[in-house]
Amino acid sequence: MNTTPIKINLALQGGGAHGAFTWGVLDRLLDDEDIEVAAISGTSAGAMNAAAYKSGWIEDGRAGARANLDWLWQQLGAVQDTPMAQWMLALAPSAALVTKAFEYSIGNAMADAAARFSSPYALGPFYDNPLRRVAERFNYDTVCAAGGPRLFIGATNVQTGKIKVFSGSDISADAILASACLPTLFQAVEIDNPETGETEAFWDGGYTGNPALFPLFARDLPDDILIVNINPLERVETPRSAQQIHNRINEVSFNSSLLRELRAIGFVKRLLADGSLQPGTMKNVLVHMIADDVLMNQLSVATKLAPGPVLLNHLKQAGRGAADVFLAAHKADLNQRSTVDLQAMYD
Repeated sequence: MNTTPIKINLALQGGGAHGAFTWGVLDRLLDDEDIEVAAISGTSAGAMNAAAYKSGWIEDGRAGARANLDWLWQQLGAVQDTPMAQWMLALAPSAALVTKAFEYSIGNAMADAAARFSSPYALGPFYDNPLRRVAERFNYDTVCAAGGPRLFIGATNVQTGKIKVFSGSDISADAILASACLPTLFQAVEIDNPETGETEAFWDGGYTGNPALFPLFARDLPDDILIVNINPLERVETPRSAQQIHNRINEVSFNSSLLRELRAIGFVKRLLADGSLQPGTMKNVLVHMIADDVLMNQLSVATKLAPGPVLLNHLKQAGRGAADVFLAAHKADLNQRSTVDLQAMYD
């Protein structure tokens, strides 16, 4: 074990049930006692993962963070606590087959059509956000505690279209729900602004920051930002079916804010490298990324809304595997250099 901790920041993307991939990544990072997480910026499923990690860490360190993440995803559908369930999961089909089965199911087709032609407000008094029962069970005394990783939760202000980053004592069940509020499925989450006294409405943070990187630029935080990416940046084949087109639109829109921030980081790094900026005037951010685009290309927007135990556990194991590969290749690079070629991302 390294006597000097390797301090990093985490940036956790949103993506519904695909956030179970991030569960696996975090589970693997917790195995490595050399690595210490200083801050986490999360959106949607990333926000829920961040809250679970922080709360558990405050309660019982690494073991507490792991247990709380397991609890979160058990609540969201990853129930596998019997020998029979374990046996069934071992014989389960691949993620790609699960995806196809769900995409072409009658139930998914009906739900997709309903989401396109109806509003969650049409339910009137019968409306209920199913995520509320999970978000309200977090211990916000520990989620908002001064110790442990600093948390930043992103949401989109409906009226202004700007990002809102909740941190410290401002993080609440409503802030988590706002970060995960897909407007075609959920009514906007309304939160009072203590500065103006007005009530503001929020949608999913993925539209404006998936996740927001800029809170992690604070001078007292580490230079390293490790992004856990669960929305594929590239797809080789041009989408042709209605489902494929809708899926790619979803991926592009939820990656656009992240790519803008990465482009800005790359610009600053070039200015520092050629001497146009003096060292210390701007932070020289070291960017890293854990992803599995091969797996995520097999999935779709349909499976983001299908938190079944087979898929969630496929994703968790894939996340652990991707983190294992990253640490084997790049652990020595942490606190030393970026492992993402930002220039290559835009060429």
